[in-house]
Amino acid sequence: MTNGKVSTDRSVLYISAGIILVFVLLGMFLPKGMGTVINAVFNFLTTDFGWLYLLTVAGFIVFAYLIAFSRFGRIKLGKDDDKPEFTNFQWFAMLFGSGMGIGLIFWSIAEPMMDYLSPPMGTAGTPDAMHLAMRIVFFHWGIHAWVIFAIAGLALAYFQFRKGLPFLISSAFYPLIGDRIYGPIGKAIDILSVFATVFGVATSLGLGSSQIATGLLYVWGIKATPVTAALVIAVITVIFTLATISGLKKAMQAAANIKVWLSIAFMVFIFIFGGTIFILNNFTYSLGDYLQNFIGQSLYMGNLSFIKGWTVFYWAWWIAWAPFVGQFMARVSKGRTIREFVLAVTLLPVGFSLIWLAIYGGAGFNLNQLSHGAIQAAVNANYTTALFATLKQLPIYAITTPLAILLIIVCFVAAADSATFVLAMLTSGGTMDPDKKLRSFWGIVQGAFTIMLILVGGTAALTALQTVSIVAAFPFMLIMIAMCFSLYKALRQDHVPELPVDEPKIISKSASQTT
Repeated sequence: MTNGKVSTDRSVLYISAGIILVFVLLGMFLPKGMGTVINAVFNFLTTDFGWLYLLTVAGFIVFAYLIAFSRFGRIKLGKDDDKPEFTNFQWFAMLFGSGMGIGLIFWSIAEPMMDYLSPPMGTAGTPDAMHLAMRIVFFHWGIHAWVIFAIAGLALAYFQFRKGLPFLISSAFYPLIGDRIYGPIGKAIDILSVFATVFGVATSLGLGSSQIATGLLYVWGIKATPVTAALVIAVITVIFTLATISGLKKAMQAAANIKVWLSIAFMVFIFIFGGTIFILNNFTYSLGDYLQNFIGQSLYMGNLSFIKGWTVFYWAWWIAWAPFVGQFMARVSKGRTIREFVLAVTLLPVGFSLIWLAIYGGAGFNLNQLSHGAIQAAVNANYTTALFATLKQLPIYAITTPLAILLIIVCFVAAADSATFVLAMLTSGGTMDPDKKLRSFWGIVQGAFTIMLILVGGTAALTALQTVSIVAAFPFMLIMIAMCFSLYKALRQDHVPELPVDEPKIISKSASQTT
């Protein structure tokens, strides 16, 4: 199993690029026909298989924690004597950083406000609806999201660092299909991984570009149209593609630093001026509500329309992002134990995300009351305006709005640059240092693909992106289910390190034996 060789076969690249090109051409020349087909598939998947998304993600949680707290939890993501490449603080910081993106900025106020105005149960516009809305947004951005990333990252890290296989999704299936991971079956798995990544990233880029276009309207009066959003994508695509080609690592590091510090600055600013006591009270109540209803919410199918439009979309979106985020987490986690990895990935970014959502969402509700419904009116008119409508109710609006646009742009560039790296890895045999030209190729593809969807979708661009994301993620969900079986089979055949003599042996004697 310890091949470790990187394949020079480029069939995954050529087939993936070819099919995506066909999709783009169909979208350009037969938009109505393509839209009809995609919507039909979407309705079929969400109506007939919405239950499968919910059960699958709930199953991922059970699987991840059973593995983490079993004897397998002591197995390292690497050789037994490998040490972590990063300090705990550096590792935690990178995991926190992976939780801050375009989607979190976009939905942190818009989603709770939309759920408040149209809740899946109860009466809209009431205090109960507000609490329910916060519980739902915690649910959608909480443990369920990150356990999906943990499954993908765990498989990638285990088979790469411990078994010496290429850094590809197909490598996770070696225990099930053996050397056929290098044949048509393995390549089909990697092609589906490419599709899931492209469509998942396209959704985020579409959200980010629409929000930037709205910000330009708020600040400079530039009309927010699909063409404006497409131009935003084009400009930013040029920026991160040039950075990729030129190898401007310092520039990208500076962008990452700007993202972190701006994110923290906005959280502190909104926390102080958005109603500190209201936010704290709301966070405490919502956190308790989220934990108390965790299992019931995970399997809730009481309002199918809501589940199709929100929960199924989110689960599909996270699954589409799993190869991308999982790869990042795997890269920085060499030398960690499985238990460390699962607990860190599913708890640390979740904590940060919940605090972020509590501050933004709580401030949105508080300022909405103080402004007699100004924010909900803005969201009703155009939900992409939620962040800017909220900032308008706070001090130094003329300064915070341009900074908010800068934060979105930086997140946009960072996500796209990282995604090009992952796509290049997936289409170059799993090399850890893919060719810069290939990275730039995938950057251009992502930009062009998202622009096409924005222009074809018109005013319904975001809906079109969400629809495509759900359709693309469905086959990868099945891949992730099989991945769990494959990983478990490999772990059963692995050597489980003995507990250190100075560590309390809380595990039974039989459980500490190797299989």
